[in-house]
Amino acid sequence: MPRPSAPSFHIALPRAPEIPTDEQHTALEKAASRNGNGGEASRRAAIGRLDPTSLRLFIAVAEEGTVAAAAKREHLVGTAVSRRIARLEDALHAQLMSRTNKGLQPTPAGEVLIKLARKVLMDLDDLYVQMHEYSSGIRGHVKLAANISAMTEFLPAEIKSFLARHPHIQIDLEECNSTGVARAVAENAAHIGILTMGAVHRFAFETYPYHTHELVVVVPNGHPLASRASVSFEETLPYEYVGLPNGSAIGLQLLQAAAEIGRPLKLRIQVTSYDSLCRMVEAGLGIGVVPRSAAELYVDGQRVCAISLDERWASRELRICVRSAEALPVAARLLVEHLRQPIQE
Repeated sequence: MPRPSAPSFHIALPRAPEIPTDEQHTALEKAASRNGNGGEASRRAAIGRLDPTSLRLFIAVAEEGTVAAAAKREHLVGTAVSRRIARLEDALHAQLMSRTNKGLQPTPAGEVLIKLARKVLMDLDDLYVQMHEYSSGIRGHVKLAANISAMTEFLPAEIKSFLARHPHIQIDLEECNSTGVARAVAENAAHIGILTMGAVHRFAFETYPYHTHELVVVVPNGHPLASRASVSFEETLPYEYVGLPNGSAIGLQLLQAAAEIGRPLKLRIQVTSYDSLCRMVEAGLGIGVVPRSAAELYVDGQRVCAISLDERWASRELRICVRSAEALPVAARLLVEHLRQPIQE
């Protein structure tokens, strides 16, 4: 009964560097001995001869039982296969094959090598597959910095859909104000940034449209402005404000608009999120300005009133920024393309 063939493992790796000849290895070993490190150098020289092709050919001979059959399977001439097996035996200082009436059979040392060689070849195959996945963007690590508007309004759903397509890409997401986002991208602390456009004027970036959103004034129920459909910013200045952190794009815009009017912005308290701001407004601690979508939960629950802000700057543009799209890792380029889809469509 013919001996059943074990599965073979073929890997599509780039061509390996040419293996040094036996004469070159011998010269290296002699030189190492002269330098007083013969054992270590000999081991390294032997390891250098354990290339994937030789291991694959050794497995083929063990499975086929003859050099001729292994050579035919691997599309080589028999002498080339024999030479590879001889080099393996010389490198490992062990007889790996013995001739029997059934053909070539692995020795006990050869049986051990078969198991180890199959594992090595499978590991190399996995290495190739995983590295190929990185190069095609299937795997990777992307650092994304975004302002609070992008974080609360758009990114949760968009990142969810992106990771559903690319589950092996890891995203490190950092929330910053728009100035911090610009700095993170400029200093290579983030691959991609999402910010309000006015924050990038000091930096040389490539930018792409992301989303626009509308700023509204939120006031408590029963406030003098609550019945208004829209107000100018100047009409809000007599009232105390719940503000966002220093350096936030909205906060800077309000300070600039107040300065242009020539009146102060009365900040009673500052908070770090839209949710906190709406809660403070609901509690009667002042009025505030947030994107309309951030106020919707509180408006729908009749906890605050949202009033349109009759100012040109109340419609804000968010943009994606990168230092150089061409220099981005593939995974980061995929994320940029995904984030731009709503605009492109």
